[in-house]
Amino acid sequence: MSKQAPSSPNATTDAEVDPDEETEQTPVTTGSEAVIRALENEGVEAAFGVQGGAIMPVYDALYHSDIRHVTMAHEQGAAHAADAFSVVRNEPGVCLATSGPGATNLVTGIADANMDSDGLLALTGQVPSDMVGSDAFQETDTTGVTAPITKHNYFASDADTVGDTVGEALALAGEGRPGPTLVDLPKNVTLDETDAEPGPAEPPATTRPQYVADEESVAEAADAIQAAERPLLLFGGGVIKGDATEQAREFAREHEIPVVTTMPGIGSFPEDDDLCLSWAGMHGTGYANMAITHTDLLIAVGTRFDDRLTGGIDTFAPEAEVIHIDIDPAEISKNVHADYPLIGDAGIVLDQVDDALEASPDADEWREQCQTWKAEYPMDYATPDDEPLKPQFVVEILDEATGDDAIVTSGVGQHQMWAAQYWTFTEPRTWVSSHGLGTMGYGLPAAIGARIAADDDQEVVCVDGDGSFLMTIQELSVAVREELDITVAVLNNEYIGMVRQWQDAFFEGRRMAAEYNWCPEFDMLAEAFGARGFRVDDYDEVAETVEEAVAYDGPSVIDFHIDPAENVYPMVPSGGANGQFALTEDQL
Repeated sequence: MSKQAPSSPNATTDAEVDPDEETEQTPVTTGSEAVIRALENEGVEAAFGVQGGAIMPVYDALYHSDIRHVTMAHEQGAAHAADAFSVVRNEPGVCLATSGPGATNLVTGIADANMDSDGLLALTGQVPSDMVGSDAFQETDTTGVTAPITKHNYFASDADTVGDTVGEALALAGEGRPGPTLVDLPKNVTLDETDAEPGPAEPPATTRPQYVADEESVAEAADAIQAAERPLLLFGGGVIKGDATEQAREFAREHEIPVVTTMPGIGSFPEDDDLCLSWAGMHGTGYANMAITHTDLLIAVGTRFDDRLTGGIDTFAPEAEVIHIDIDPAEISKNVHADYPLIGDAGIVLDQVDDALEASPDADEWREQCQTWKAEYPMDYATPDDEPLKPQFVVEILDEATGDDAIVTSGVGQHQMWAAQYWTFTEPRTWVSSHGLGTMGYGLPAAIGARIAADDDQEVVCVDGDGSFLMTIQELSVAVREELDITVAVLNNEYIGMVRQWQDAFFEGRRMAAEYNWCPEFDMLAEAFGARGFRVDDYDEVAETVEEAVAYDGPSVIDFHIDPAENVYPMVPSGGANGQFALTEDQL
């Protein structure tokens, strides 16, 4: 986390500032000022939120701060934007909301961050302490509501300690396995006077994770790797969150072990590397799922073995022993039994294992087999002249038109799968999506948070669906107001596409509540918001329109009218075996 807050747009130049005065801070006088001081002390640069009565004292203190506040159109959008900021920056994002509906509107975003282990601090207003429990106006038991979906939450009780509480919550959000925390702020606590400056932000001592794995366990795991004939690395989101991408790539390349990733782990290993088999699971590549099915040693790093990855647990990696590296001991053998559990930081433990290895595994034939599967199950698709525009083609053109470090956000559904399948990711923290919770509407507010967090020269593209886009489309007003350079590509099939696909496959084609042919014209709606709007129906319009939209210095929306009958394949039916993936509906 950066330790220096950005300069205010109205600040004087460095030449006009006395060096002795540059670091001076105005003394804290209220609880709300202590809250903001705690954020400033930890170098928080941006926060996302919506104003309201109970949180108003905190916003009043924020008025005098250099922290950039982005007012969102809805609190859910604030949570998703902060979440995406966290993914791109690898530090906790911050969101704010008032009491009652403001706090409950954050819940979806907090739950999303919890499922995906994204660092997030939520600050919520609350009615005055003496009114708690009286069913006061806009009162909700926010700590009770959010207890199951946070690492920990806090009810602030005193102006003298609230700054330390906020600092602790912020530190805890990024400690070990990241996740969301929340501080509920009664209005009297933020209004009360105090001169207590927040101390250094530290997580509770009891939450310190184990970083170094047991040496004996490491030695046993190293022996298993050396003896393996068909070793396979599985990189999860924890590789990226643990900032272990460099160590993971070096380990794979040094020992020439093929790599598959989970969806949250996309970008941890370059997808254009010969060792990479892309991502595995329900809609993962055929060759990744074949490798998992036939490996004799699965080296899993930073993954919780979600059901969308594993399919049926009893058929997952059936021939393999499992090495599981994870910083959270609760994940070891929770879903998949670990023959060699290694608890610790991903990068540190990979270095430990590397040091313990006396030789790389002899796996020439296995690597050749993996390449054979790549040839047998290519991720290709047809583009018949008599059928509408294919979404896979759109994704590939978007990829070609942007840099290798472009950030892709998405909503949830078919468009999410096509983006993950047909964009070639080579860098970490460039794929920003909702994985565990599967939150439709995540893509647009996530693009806003990603844009704020990203380098100025990085492009940000939101690949969305018509259903997902409608859920948070109001955030387009924020992108326009803030003059954010983002490109939204709506893969518009006038359906909740994944629901329609499942209805056709498993519910005898009864398309109940899946048709979205009542959608507005998104290009015209974008123009009404003040963004650039485009509509594309044909292949020969795609490249030129994408180029124009990406080049536009501001928010743009391209409404791609795609084939409504197109489905996502490969597909492993829910609870099925990874090696028995379907390539057509007839195979389900």
